[in-house]
Amino acid sequence: MSTKQLEILKAEVREELVNNILPFWSGRMIDSNYGGFYGRIDGSGRVYDDADKGCVLNARILWTFSSASRILKNPDYLKTAERSKDYLLDHFFDKEYGGVYWLLDHKGKMKDGKKQIYAQAFAIYGLAEYYRVTNDIKCLNKSIELFRLIEKQSFDNKLGGYFEAFSREWGEMDDLRLSAKDANEKKTMNTHLHVLEAYTNLYRVWKDDLLKKQLYSLINVFTEKIVNSRTFNLNMFFDEEWNDKTDLVSYGHNIESSWLIYEAALALGDEAVINVVKKICLRIAEASKAGIMKDGSMIYENFFNSGKIDSDRHWWVQAETVIGFINAWTLSGKKEYLDLSMAAWRFISDHLVDRKNGEWFWSVDQNLKPNLKEDKAGFWKCPYHDSRMCLEIIERHDAE
Repeated sequence: MSTKQLEILKAEVREELVNNILPFWSGRMIDSNYGGFYGRIDGSGRVYDDADKGCVLNARILWTFSSASRILKNPDYLKTAERSKDYLLDHFFDKEYGGVYWLLDHKGKMKDGKKQIYAQAFAIYGLAEYYRVTNDIKCLNKSIELFRLIEKQSFDNKLGGYFEAFSREWGEMDDLRLSAKDANEKKTMNTHLHVLEAYTNLYRVWKDDLLKKQLYSLINVFTEKIVNSRTFNLNMFFDEEWNDKTDLVSYGHNIESSWLIYEAALALGDEAVINVVKKICLRIAEASKAGIMKDGSMIYENFFNSGKIDSDRHWWVQAETVIGFINAWTLSGKKEYLDLSMAAWRFISDHLVDRKNGEWFWSVDQNLKPNLKEDKAGFWKCPYHDSRMCLEIIERHDAE
């Protein structure tokens, strides 16, 4: 990445990260009364000091500030990462049954002890990143502990892949959903994507044979089962036997997966797999273009069975659009992809960045009106997608 265009992009995202995104989380979200971080700041900027605290938010803060410390060489970021690490280890880990809880109350007491595999994966992801910076062996060991739990409790030895969720005691549950909007199915694209991401990060620091085998297996699950071989969109929901239950195209997950699958292949270092995955990931990125609007933004979802389209521009979808098309440009050399990435960043900068109150709005509608009804920070609104976009561009550019 050496063009003038990319020099400008790198400078702008660094400024956004350092002066807007990270200060919001390290400043406004610190819970000095009960530890860790507040569970919610709403779209109007009000802090809810009695909001529940989700594991996903805490683990994503841990990853974000660990990665920022590693890439930007700023020890101040490590202080926020350490706070998140300590809170995760002290409050979210289930000392009786293993794994991490889904939800705590605002005082740090367990409120929902279910074992959502998605949350176990993000805990691995954050702890492994903290280990990359600090060599804290306890964090590596906790990551390994979670990996082994996922393999023991969630891996489908018969048909491959991972089951979605379990009770606190690792028993069966009726409601497996991450959120109310999801289909209640035993296997999902979303959980597999973030298990893949977590295992990739863990493999960077722990070259275990079983972990390596399961990374190969996960890549194969995506290329053989999750990626639609006709459309190259992602199938989203599956029953236990991998029968497709999908009724929508999620453009953000499309473009996000197009670079995370390739990242996993790179971590394995197998040229044959890299070459196969490269072609598939470029096809996924190409399919994602169906969600791009004239202003450079990407819409959220298309429900093809009902014809309903969610045309709001969500913060995380735009962030993934930037890095996904940067990745496609890197793999293909096609300037069209670079232009799409730059256009998405311009849209973010012009419409999603909240220059008055910090961070980004949850979304803007098709009339570019910011959505203040959804959180600025909360269970799902984390410093993960936007920070990761900035950090990926900085790290990739510095490596050139």
